[in-house]
Amino acid sequence: MLGEARRAAIVAMLRATGSVTVAELQAELGISPMTARRDLAELSRRGIAHRTHGGAVIPSIAAHEDSFAHRLEAETDAKRLLADAAVELLSPRDAVFVDSSTTGYFVARRMLELGIELTLITNSLPVMQLVASHAGPNVELVSVGGLMRRLTQSFVGPHAIRTIQGHFADRAFVSVKALTETGMMADVDPLEAEVKRSMIAQANDPVLLIDRSKLSARGLNAIGPVSDVSLVIAHGVQASDLRGVRRLDVAVRVVADKMTGLAGAGPG
Repeated sequence: MLGEARRAAIVAMLRATGSVTVAELQAELGISPMTARRDLAELSRRGIAHRTHGGAVIPSIAAHEDSFAHRLEAETDAKRLLADAAVELLSPRDAVFVDSSTTGYFVARRMLELGIELTLITNSLPVMQLVASHAGPNVELVSVGGLMRRLTQSFVGPHAIRTIQGHFADRAFVSVKALTETGMMADVDPLEAEVKRSMIAQANDPVLLIDRSKLSARGLNAIGPVSDVSLVIAHGVQASDLRGVRRLDVAVRVVADKMTGLAGAGPG
């Protein structure tokens, strides 16, 4: 393998997992430790990788993206309420995309708790494991495989995209790293962004699930305008927080805590 092709393969591994070791590069690419270290040094010089003892990480991931396990414990009340609102939209025998977000995991868990008959299509390994261990015969699972990102426990890359594009769904439930003031959905990783974009495109009614934290977060990679989804379900936001969304004529449903009930709002 030529030098640039080899380094491109290393970058793909970094994007998929967030980190690589010299030993992993040896095993995956069949190169010597000296060649692996030299390639990592070159990628570090270009600012693509940050060298660590025995390997490297992607600086942007190290700085901006938390692991799936860490995010699963954050904002759990909001995610439960968003999941409750999401599953209310389902009809028996729907086909549903669920992304690799922790909010998506809460949605999948609620689907199984209610025993809804459906086909679930996901690139999330935790959701796959959840279905495998808890679902009855009424749930058909379509697993989206590909390159696995250990940080997010998700499958991404060309094979994942081909699998998604080979299916159509009634609904897609996705969450994002950030929703900008101008109504642009964004994620940290370009491969994750591509998966979410494909799920939205292949669903008849794509639904975006967000809490207030998404309005102040930053995402480096654009997924698309929020007008690509048919509904935004939001928790913990005020009407003024979603001016950019409403300008794009997107339906919004605001989920409140149980004490105050559920507030709904249409387009505009």
